[in-house]
Amino acid sequence: QVQLVESGGGLVQPGGSLRLSCVGARSIFGINTVMGWYCQFPGKERELVAAITSGGGTNYADFVKGRFAISVDTAKNTVYLQMNTLKPEDTAVYSCNVRHAYISAHNYWGQGTQVTVSS
Repeated sequence: QVQLVESGGGLVQPGGSLRLSCVGARSIFGINTVMGWYCQFPGKERELVAAITSGGGTNYADFVKGRFAISVDTAKNTVYLQMNTLKPEDTAVYSCNVRHAYISAHNYWGQGTQVTVSS
């Protein structure tokens, strides 16, 4: 079973930074792959925060533009989410996702990591 393991969540003060990491098996990182970070606010559906394709294209939710940055290190099979200027409203469970753009069965999720922004 393919696993994605996230780390880097925790408690941070407003204005602070965190870097989330998501490491997976080498076999799921390759061409035609889309890697993303999603968040789930209390009582709401999971939504996209940021995504990056194997070709390097990126996409961000409006509420994180200019504050968050997604990147991937293929040598380490790891996707990162650098989170800067964090706000209390960023508090959520963040999960990573790796999927193949054309093969729907190749769709993998991590277990999620809690990010809490509070003074």
